[in-house]
Amino acid sequence: MKHDWDLIERLLHEAQNSAGKPFAPRRYAEDLAAEQENAGDPVQDLDHLRAEAARYEARLLENGFIEPRPEDQGGNGENFVLTARGAQLLSMLDSSIPGSEHPREVLDEAGEAALTPEVFDRLAPKANLSETS
Repeated sequence: MKHDWDLIERLLHEAQNSAGKPFAPRRYAEDLAAEQENAGDPVQDLDHLRAEAARYEARLLENGFIEPRPEDQGGNGENFVLTARGAQLLSMLDSSIPGSEHPREVLDEAGEAALTPEVFDRLAPKANLSETS
């Protein structure tokens, strides 16, 4: 199974910018679907995309890519900050940077395990090394 890296990228960006507001993965999925539709890209079933967003939120938190945002940084008990691992994943996925396809391919090769700490921490240096070659 391949991950929806565009959705994960959106969730990480939103976590990064969520100070003072609740993290709303289902709404972010809706926003992404609308953007994809406006760009002429095929849109997955919206209900499925919303469910995936909620599932990714749980996995990103469980596997140490995001953590609860401290109150002194705008935390309200319903939002997050990126961990070092999360910031690394976001930099690998950043679609605004040319060459972002290669890290996604490296992560795809690991399948579902790509978001487990052990596998991600092993793959991340390979993806970034190849990116600069």
